[in-house]
Amino acid sequence: MAKTIDQQIADAEARLARLREKSRKKETRHKIIVGAIVLSEASKDAKIAAWLLKQIDAKVTRDVDKTDIAPIVDDLRKVAASQNHQVAPVEAAHE
Repeated sequence: MAKTIDQQIADAEARLARLREKSRKKETRHKIIVGAIVLSEASKDAKIAAWLLKQIDAKVTRDVDKTDIAPIVDDLRKVAASQNHQVAPVEAAHE
């Protein structure tokens, strides 16, 4: 039996939803990979660490996010301080 127009529309919408989800997952994976590269390089280079700390300070605004990344920020501070780069404090929320 042939599918009705409504069934065909529902199938197309379900396929579109699956494709959107696949695209979102791929984009998230890209961000994870690039983020890992940046963190890896920042852990070895004081200049990159200082730059990343400035970016974090400017762009991470939610207290919960600041708390979540506090250990990373602490590690970056140590690297940045190793070559006396000026690093502004990133305030972390303590809960």
